Amino acid sequence: MLRLVFMGSDPIALPALEWLAGEGRPVAEVVGVFTQPDRPAGRGQKVQPGAIKLWAQQSGRPCHQPEKLTEGVRQQLAALRPDVTLVMAYGHILRENFIATPRLGTLNLHTSLLPKYRGASPVQTAIACGERETGATLMRIVPKLDAGPVSDSERVPIAPLDTATEVEAKLAQACVPLLARALPKLDAGTLIFTGQDEAVATYCRKLTKEDGLLDFHATATELAGRINGLMPWPGPSVEIGGQPVKLGLADASPAGECHILDDNAAAPGTVLGADAEGLLVATGRGTLRLRKLQRPGGRMLPTVEFLRGFPVAPGTVLPSRPMPPLAAREPFPRPAS
Repeated sequence: MLRLVFMGSDPIALPALEWLAGEGRPVAEVVGVFTQPDRPAGRGQKVQPGAIKLWAQQSGRPCHQPEKLTEGVRQQLAALRPDVTLVMAYGHILRENFIATPRLGTLNLHTSLLPKYRGASPVQTAIACGERETGATLMRIVPKLDAGPVSDSERVPIAPLDTATEVEAKLAQACVPLLARALPKLDAGTLIFTGQDEAVATYCRKLTKEDGLLDFHATATELAGRINGLMPWPGPSVEIGGQPVKLGLADASPAGECHILDDNAAAPGTVLGADAEGLLVATGRGTLRLRKLQRPGGRMLPTVEFLRGFPVAPGTVLPSRPMPPLAAREPFPRPAS
């Protein structure tokens, strides 16, 4: 049986941890957990433990919450005598001495089909870039960003109206069969890792609030992907009637539908009218349909309900703002500290 240390901070890892504590116990035992320190959360900003710490407490696993990965923390890791460390959405960059501490090295569950979307926001960026498939990938960690050799992946579909919330839920479940295939082979010494093709690698970055800006000169398809991919955070929004309105779901309206205004003549950002599914907006190419909207202090509502209390007249022009790129062929520079 493998002695496994888990390092992670996001609830996306919970299905994998539950499997390790249940069906996966014959092959691996979680002997310790490392996660982020308790942080303020919620409207009251009360300091609360994260989901991974709560799991560790409930399952009786030792839990470490270092603010920084010092040599003392590495010694805590070594004291657990791990055969392998499994990392998923931890929030810390591991140095080489941490990577090399476990007997069989350090593995990472990355939520993209590597070498696509290396970096901090692979789920959101895949949706925003119009992908119809993504997946979870098991790889060895190396000092270079998400560039380690890959052992296996589990593919998941991205439906046209999936937001990051739905796709993350699929990926969380996809990690279970991935680990079920890989860990017995790792224990037996038969797990094979293959180097990534650097020629087709792409990168994504940490998201900021500015990524919620929208430029209606882009195509309807591009805008729908960005709105869905960045929901719930940073949550794209537009100003309507002097108020910031959050956009929760969108798609490109099929061609040939009857709009109140002519989408071929309307400037990008012009509200064309509404149909039974949403508010229709002209773009650089095609018509964008905003399916869910939220006013300040209100709930996210289907657009039909939203418009009953917040009417938006045809001809209203939604302002455009530059949209920072989310993906690139080279790693993004680290933001200034």
